[in-house]
Amino acid sequence: MVAFGKKLKDRQIQEWQGYYINYKLMKKRVRQYAQQIELGTQDRRHVLKDFSRMLDNQIEKIVLFLLEEQGLLASRIEKLGEHHNALQEEPEIHKISELREAYRAVGQDLLKLLSFVEINAIGLRKILKKFDKRFGYRFTDYYVKTRANHPYSQLQQVFKHVGLGAVVGALSRNLHELQDRQGSSYLSIYDQPTLPLQDPVIDSIKAAADRLTNSTNFLNFLGQHALIMQEELPTPSEEHVDDESYQFMSLLLNLANTFLYMINTYIIVPTADDYSMSLGAAPTVCGIVIGAMAVAQVFSSVYFSAWSNKSYFRPLVFSSIVLFLGNILYALAYDINSIWVLLIGRLLCGFGSARAVNRRYISDCVPLRIRMQASAGFVSASALGMACGPALAGVLQTKFKIWKLTFNQDTLPGWVMAVAWMVYLIWLCINFKEPSHDTEENHTESQSNDEENSALEKGLNQPLLITSEDKVDEDADQDCDESEEAPEESRKPANSFRAAYRLLTPSVKVQLLIYFMLKYVMEILLSESSVITTYYFKWTTSTVSIFLACLGLTVLPVNIVVGSYISNMFEDRQILLASELMVFIGVVLSFNIIFPYSEPQYICSGLLLFVSAEVLEGVNLSLLSRVMSSRLSRGTYNGGLLSTEAGTIARVIADATITLAGYLGESRLLNITLIPSLFIAISSILATCYTYNSLY
Repeated sequence: MVAFGKKLKDRQIQEWQGYYINYKLMKKRVRQYAQQIELGTQDRRHVLKDFSRMLDNQIEKIVLFLLEEQGLLASRIEKLGEHHNALQEEPEIHKISELREAYRAVGQDLLKLLSFVEINAIGLRKILKKFDKRFGYRFTDYYVKTRANHPYSQLQQVFKHVGLGAVVGALSRNLHELQDRQGSSYLSIYDQPTLPLQDPVIDSIKAAADRLTNSTNFLNFLGQHALIMQEELPTPSEEHVDDESYQFMSLLLNLANTFLYMINTYIIVPTADDYSMSLGAAPTVCGIVIGAMAVAQVFSSVYFSAWSNKSYFRPLVFSSIVLFLGNILYALAYDINSIWVLLIGRLLCGFGSARAVNRRYISDCVPLRIRMQASAGFVSASALGMACGPALAGVLQTKFKIWKLTFNQDTLPGWVMAVAWMVYLIWLCINFKEPSHDTEENHTESQSNDEENSALEKGLNQPLLITSEDKVDEDADQDCDESEEAPEESRKPANSFRAAYRLLTPSVKVQLLIYFMLKYVMEILLSESSVITTYYFKWTTSTVSIFLACLGLTVLPVNIVVGSYISNMFEDRQILLASELMVFIGVVLSFNIIFPYSEPQYICSGLLLFVSAEVLEGVNLSLLSRVMSSRLSRGTYNGGLLSTEAGTIARVIADATITLAGYLGESRLLNITLIPSLFIAISSILATCYTYNSLY
């Protein structure tokens, strides 16, 4: 893996070399500071002051050059504008073509300037983090807080690229006017703003500009939920995925696996309490029944993550067979009259969770140009499955017998899913094409990511200061002065949970805590819904199914609103904190304390809780992918696996809480299960406030 210093040097524009951040010098100075403090020849206060002055000088150098280049581009556009005005009076086709090419030449130079800003912004952020890591300070917090909004600070000039937007707008407007009518008539983008400008230079400029801003869209925001990480400054070989190794049908099969698995997870929720009672258990045992799948997934995530290093097809086949058998046992438990068979069936379903393989396939085998769409498709498949599961359970309200087998609302989910997995297995064997693993064997940084693996796609549109935090290993602190190449050992992926845990910074730990919290409160809401609504409101299985299906159907509309509008107006850390507060309010409103518990209170508080948690999940996973070490973006014990385990353990604890609280009586179940949710929500809010400025 190539160290950031070498990538920075390779990506520099030679004629601008003296204006880039002197990353090598600053790393060397950080090492000198460490030696001086260790020898007692320098005090920490002087180190902070000296390092701050050095950063200010570096930023000033970058900004002054940026302003100079912006002025040159503006001057060129102004001169071209004079020719443009002259052509309006006497249009000539060949001159219009020449003018269009001249504007595109300015666009190519603007692309170079955008790349200049991006590289410097990443370098500044990396050196800040390196300083914090070496000395154990919260210097980034201090530096950003004191510079971000100061009237004389130039930090915002780098990270908000003030003025470049006007240059982009001028280029777009003039090229748009020259595009269609070849000078005979002109259409303005301001008159018809919805008309797309089909120009590759402008498309490239917009893509580059999106990487420097908070600008986002629905597809990008949705893709954040996939937590698929990539290098910040990928080398050409890292950017390329051979189209020949990609097959659309194989991708579709992975998405179908995700869709079916989510249906399988939630199809039993409306009837789990009734099924438990029919087998002689308490209705609150539904917590164990639902949670058994999550318990098994804690272990299956690890072996599927390791297995996907060698194959994608065989893990998917194994997953389908295990899920088929698990659903058969789940359905047969009714006639065998055994709660243990029921639990074993659900455990087998959990052992068949191949979501790690699904995400790994998208990360490694889907070309970069469509990886955003594939990632968003993965999230959409999950959301649709989550909605279809309870809805399907509501449809399966019938009862009949074939031979000695009973088919009713309790067993039909198992039989239907068994048939679905058998059909899927046949489809898989016929159409799946195993891609080559040569690249992964020779290139260990292939990005293996699991369950909630977020936001490769966000890399196309995230603000620079908070883009993927150090996808080139920050641990390469043992830098070599001459080569900038960190020791190979410091860039190897973590080979155990213990090694992975040692790579977790406070910011990463806080994001994992938030992820744990949102999964816990969502599991409490969904898993106990049938018991709570039956006890308080006498809801039928069909009513519970409709309620849960409606919750699931809010996922995509909410993401459209947040991804297309809210994310464009606020920073991710602001949305994160606001969403946590809304989750907290949703938990508080869910308590049954003073007034008689009513359906409007339950529905409104549940909807607020679920929607807020969905918004929180997307932003949380996006931030998690940015603050996580690059060593956690590769190998078996990757960041995706850690987030998967955090979320799965949260679900297991939530389901266990429901079952244990059930022993105190159904009348106390609601409040008892909400108390831990309240405590965890408060803890996550306090932790976010503590690390808030490090998420800038």
